[in-house]
Amino acid sequence: MFQTEFLDIPALATAGGEVRLPGSKSISNRVLLLAALSEGTTTVHDLLDSDDTRVMLTALEQIGCVLERGASTLRITGIAGALPAGTAAELFLGNAGTAMRPLTAALSLLGGEFTMLGVPRMYERPIGDLVDGLRQIGCRIDYLGNAGFPPLRITPADVSSEAQAPIQVRGDVSSQFLTSLLMALPLRAAQQDIHIEVVGELISKPYIHITLELLARFGIAVHNDNWQRFTIAAGSRYRSPGDIHVEADASSASYFIALGAIAAEGAAGVRIQGVGAQSIQGDIRFVEAAQAMGAQVDSGPNWLQVRRGRWPLQAIDLDCNHIPDAAMTLAVMALYAEGTTTLRNIASWRVKETDRITAMACELRKLGATVEEGADYLRVTPPARPADWRAASIHTYDDHRVAMCFSLAAFNPQQLPVRIEDPQCVAKTFPDYFEALFSVCETPRERIPVICIDGPTASGKGTIAAEVARRLGYGILDSGALYRIAGLAAHRAGIAIDPAHEGEIAALVRALPIRFTATQQILLDDEDISQAIRSEEAGMDASRVSALPAVREALVALQLGFQRLPGLVADGRDMGTVIFPDAPLKVYLIASAECRAERRYKQLISNGISANITALRADLEARDARDMSRSVAPLKPAPDALSLDSSTLSIEQVVTQVLHWWQERQPFKSVLKG
Repeated sequence: MFQTEFLDIPALATAGGEVRLPGSKSISNRVLLLAALSEGTTTVHDLLDSDDTRVMLTALEQIGCVLERGASTLRITGIAGALPAGTAAELFLGNAGTAMRPLTAALSLLGGEFTMLGVPRMYERPIGDLVDGLRQIGCRIDYLGNAGFPPLRITPADVSSEAQAPIQVRGDVSSQFLTSLLMALPLRAAQQDIHIEVVGELISKPYIHITLELLARFGIAVHNDNWQRFTIAAGSRYRSPGDIHVEADASSASYFIALGAIAAEGAAGVRIQGVGAQSIQGDIRFVEAAQAMGAQVDSGPNWLQVRRGRWPLQAIDLDCNHIPDAAMTLAVMALYAEGTTTLRNIASWRVKETDRITAMACELRKLGATVEEGADYLRVTPPARPADWRAASIHTYDDHRVAMCFSLAAFNPQQLPVRIEDPQCVAKTFPDYFEALFSVCETPRERIPVICIDGPTASGKGTIAAEVARRLGYGILDSGALYRIAGLAAHRAGIAIDPAHEGEIAALVRALPIRFTATQQILLDDEDISQAIRSEEAGMDASRVSALPAVREALVALQLGFQRLPGLVADGRDMGTVIFPDAPLKVYLIASAECRAERRYKQLISNGISANITALRADLEARDARDMSRSVAPLKPAPDALSLDSSTLSIEQVVTQVLHWWQERQPFKSVLKG
């Protein structure tokens, strides 16, 4: 997952391949709570691992559930509808509405004492209609801040009598209020039927359908009278189904369905694994909206295949009550449509992780769209001409869906990059979203940005490159390690390092599965070889390998292969002069021989290796002379490199300067933080 302050996505060209989706957030948190309330042990398969499910799991442990985590499963032993005596807890639920609201309802009926906390945005998300419904049956819930909003204090309910009149709840603010009551009230249905009446129009009916389907799996039958009255039968009791599988998230599928419609040409398209047309999730109907705009979609029991059909896409006018979350993706698809797209009946957007109507309107305008917003609608007209598209830094409002939607703007006709601020917010539902996106997207290599950091031995270029890459979310190439890795690989394969085996070693090098990490680990087929390549023997092997022209050629090809989305920071001695001569930023990092010798001395001593600083300085000066005078790729700055003397600078100062130079080359500006 990207942990950067922002992520710059270069202009993308095409898409194709296969992506596997994470489990549904809506299903995951419902299943977790139902299993927690049940009698018996439930084994949950394919559970979403995200911020929202983590806060739910922590809360369930706090109320007495026993959790056993396996490699791909989670076993939950429930509380059988009763809390351990004297249970009291302070529960932090982040910004997870699918945890805060259902837990509030269930815990208010279970008899413990609880404080329900969250992030500041949670305290702006309404819960008053749910609390009003619960108070109708004697629940004791107090507001600790503004009336109608969390945080909350729950104390034992007055359960002296069964509910007589139907419990009323508004349906036009959030379907989570009704879902919460439906999941909690079986705890009160021991002696008689319990009725719930919806006041006003029920929005997001597909999410209630998910709730009813899952309740049935846990032994609770609910009669649905035209989405206005729901009856929970007397004697209802939660029972574990034993095993339950979580469907992949249909809302998350919307981004890849849109991706296929926008950028996947040819028969293959984008294949989405984990959810199919028969999903119980209402957001699967996003497929219909995408088809209306021009997408070509095939489907099977657990997969979708999407490719571009009509182009440009066709603008639509759609009531989006049935796909409230996925409809956000349609707003970005509208950028690629002919005409004006109108999304109606989306008032619930205003009480989600942020006010999504205002947020989407603001960010779409940054890209050049004309947008009209109303209380419950959004009208989007794309830029009139390709030249009207603008590069934009997208503010994401700590909202995962805003971040994922606007990543699709990188497929613009002006070949402009798009910046996603706070990309880690996708952890709420899809922690590896950007990795999944880049795995099925392609763009010409020249569009993928490269920062070259060259310099003499011990100038600190490796440390600086790793930190710059971490801040930008880019890949790393430590070119200086490649010859050592090649020598180590040949030695392990039992291949003699000599001209007679040059072709064999070159073939081995081309297939080396090497990865460099932001913590300066060097992985060969997932084995950390950082120390193994620093031995004296590895150094000698590296020298012999470097003398073989075919191996050098293979290593150049290997280095070029590191230029992958979203970008690369490459350090070495010839990155800017030989390997990436067209890189938009080349830094030549220098430091005095005295300073470099002192740094190397401290490094060796800290690793328990004895060293002599005078000898180290002499060795560095000799290596500088050899590197500068060698016939192949001599050490020298590229003509357009920016020289930076780090002798008296801290690592942070050097990194800040490099990032400043990088920012000057971008079409959008942003303040960089440490």
